[in-house]
Amino acid sequence: MNELAQLRVLHPGWRDVVEVFVVAYALYRILRLFHGTRTLQIVSGMGMLLAIYTAAWILKLEMITYLLSFVFQYGAIALLVVFAPELRAALAHLGQARFAGLFRQMEQREVAEEIGEAIERLSRSGIGAIVAIEREVPLDGYSESGSPVEAKVSADLLTTIFTPYSPLHDGAVLVRGDTIIAAGCILPLSQRSMIDRTLGTRHRAALGLSDETDALVVVVSEERATISVAERGQLRLDLTPAGVRDILAGRATQPAALPTAGVPA
Repeated sequence: MNELAQLRVLHPGWRDVVEVFVVAYALYRILRLFHGTRTLQIVSGMGMLLAIYTAAWILKLEMITYLLSFVFQYGAIALLVVFAPELRAALAHLGQARFAGLFRQMEQREVAEEIGEAIERLSRSGIGAIVAIEREVPLDGYSESGSPVEAKVSADLLTTIFTPYSPLHDGAVLVRGDTIIAAGCILPLSQRSMIDRTLGTRHRAALGLSDETDALVVVVSEERATISVAERGQLRLDLTPAGVRDILAGRATQPAALPTAGVPA
């Protein structure tokens, strides 16, 4: 390393600071997109393989080193296949962030009205329901457990899906933007202790998904016909349809002041 390079390391310039912030932000966005998906599990497995390869190289275990180097050599092609859904979702989110920002608020209000109307109908009829609205963390891993729908969000369609004895009523509906991407989906159940013992499986599933992702999950209780919203590991109970619309449209103020049912694990 020459003297100029040493001087730059000791006295970084504004370009170095910008590069560090750009790379850090990019890594943060990538981790946000992959959080709560199978990708992190795969990355953890790759990390273990890399650690094994490093240990084998240090200990001069030639057979293990050769086999793992062969795996890494052709692993790039396999990764493109394995991560294809996550890559598509990441590019879709990038496109939305750059080109759909002007229309997001309008779309959000329309979707909030449709979901709010459906939730109000279901609550009046005493029909249980759970609707998860995707934000930045893709829900593709959870949509695979249900049936693909790919239909525009509407109160009529949501009400029909959750009608008792319909094929898709016993599960969650996943919403991305203004589109229902899947129905009848199975969500992870929260292992938290619940203050209200009358809360059932739907509320635990809503909390479980909100623990693992940044999704907003709306629940209608079949037993009590009440409406709840799970967000960031907290469950807000006994909401009105108007309150749900405000939360979905981003108009709700001080959401932390609303009652919660989940307690820290």
